[in-house]
Amino acid sequence: MQPKLKSKVRSADSDVGEVRRVIMDPLSHEVSHIVVGGDGVGVIERQVPIGQVQSVTEDLVTLRCTGAEYAALPAFKREDYVTTHEVEIAHLEERIHVTPGEVLVPFPELERSVKRRTFFANFTHAIGFLIGFPLAFPVLRYLMKPMYAPFDNGWLTIGNASKIKQEDVGVQYKYKRKVKEAYMPEQEIDKNIWVLKATPKVLESVYQGKDMEFRDADGKHVWTNKKDVPYVAYSGKCPHLGCGFKWRTHKTLGQVFLCPCHLSIYDAAGKVLDGPAPRALDPLPIKVTATGDIAIIDMEFKAGTKAQVRIV
Repeated sequence: MQPKLKSKVRSADSDVGEVRRVIMDPLSHEVSHIVVGGDGVGVIERQVPIGQVQSVTEDLVTLRCTGAEYAALPAFKREDYVTTHEVEIAHLEERIHVTPGEVLVPFPELERSVKRRTFFANFTHAIGFLIGFPLAFPVLRYLMKPMYAPFDNGWLTIGNASKIKQEDVGVQYKYKRKVKEAYMPEQEIDKNIWVLKATPKVLESVYQGKDMEFRDADGKHVWTNKKDVPYVAYSGKCPHLGCGFKWRTHKTLGQVFLCPCHLSIYDAAGKVLDGPAPRALDPLPIKVTATGDIAIIDMEFKAGTKAQVRIV
């Protein structure tokens, strides 16, 4: 006969309480302990191994130990157990015959030790990755190939210099370009740059008395803007956050490049006059033919940084 909940519990020499809970072994499906407690504030529930149970009758459980020995048994820790309503154990009802109440099983060790559980979860993920990566790699390589393609340093003709009517005045040139990003289909986007025909004073401010070299990520020479060529081209994106800027007349600063997003202001040489921009406007490689056709290498640079870092 299995112990029943609420049955009185007696040690070899005294009453010690009643059966409050039953603990079962999840492997053998047998009762492994009973939890004994009494009425009253501060009464400790104790966990009694089934081996200490001498006999079980309809309403009494008799222990082999004395009252003093019972008092030395470990206190019951509820957090170490879960109810059989919280875990699914096959055929439990065929083995445990206890009146309704809390039938407990030990809290799984893997759940109790988060570090150990995390280790096994991560280990499983790692195994899955090692198995799946050889299959996924060719697909990923195909999808990600455009992201790792070298920069396009081809020349684009954007218009003719005859559009520029005055020195040191910014003139916007718009053009279209096809781009391919990651797995997205190729698309044509609108872009723009600013070009001005600079006076010697502005050229000196731009070039600081020396030619401007452009190199790719590997350090290979791409192009050199000559310091005495009067045409200067700037990327159409503000170095602050990448907004488009305009050529405007300022009340006190005169004609300037003005970004409407956060009011960064630049002079004709691209130098920052006011606002949060971290660097000057970004010059681009430019060449002008004898007939006035303007060609540039389309480049974009990371916004918000003091250093000029090419991203396109």
